[in-house]
Amino acid sequence: MLLSGQSVLLAGASGGLGTALAAEFERRGATVTSVARNQERLAALGGHSVALDLRTPDACQLAVAAAVDHGGKLDVVVNAVGVVAFGTVADLSSDAMEELFLTNTFIPIMLATAALPHVQEGGAIVNISGVIAEQNLPGMAAYGASKAAVKSFDEALAREARRSKIRVIDARPPHTETGLADRPIEGMSPKMPEGLTPAHVASVICDALESGAKDLPSSAF
Repeated sequence: MLLSGQSVLLAGASGGLGTALAAEFERRGATVTSVARNQERLAALGGHSVALDLRTPDACQLAVAAAVDHGGKLDVVVNAVGVVAFGTVADLSSDAMEELFLTNTFIPIMLATAALPHVQEGGAIVNISGVIAEQNLPGMAAYGASKAAVKSFDEALAREARRSKIRVIDARPPHTETGLADRPIEGMSPKMPEGLTPAHVASVICDALESGAKDLPSSAF
């Protein structure tokens, strides 16, 4: 599936990884509809964008409709939305836990639900759960659980979507220098080794879409 001429809905487009994905999709000739909450950061990307807070089913429906309208169809949905929090289970607030699951888990589910009736045969949905979905870590338990839930969801959705010839790819890149760890909704980031570049991760994801890959474990990066 060459990405040239494909209509792509990119959620979380203004983030570190989202920005790299938008650039990579456009470099490969895709028609991109970028979605994020911050209109100013979206405008800086250029291209076609829609400012939406995807934490409701209605907003996810609007995002899908915008992509179909802009691209004339919908071939690929990539969810790069995410927040992080640090701290032990004993210290993390219930508000932070709710935000982690609303953003990291429910948005991918709601966006996939909205997109499935519209994604073309041979298309794909990509959710980015990350390496922490493979092995959770102390001080990141709730964050890791929210991402592991996405991985579990993707495993089942992939079987369901197969009937419509739609791929569901769970991408689990190792730590990537997106800047997300510097903007936790709660707690403070531990010292981490240098991560992958967003451009590299975006390239691997786009390669997987074009090659027909059905899963992207951490080892693929």
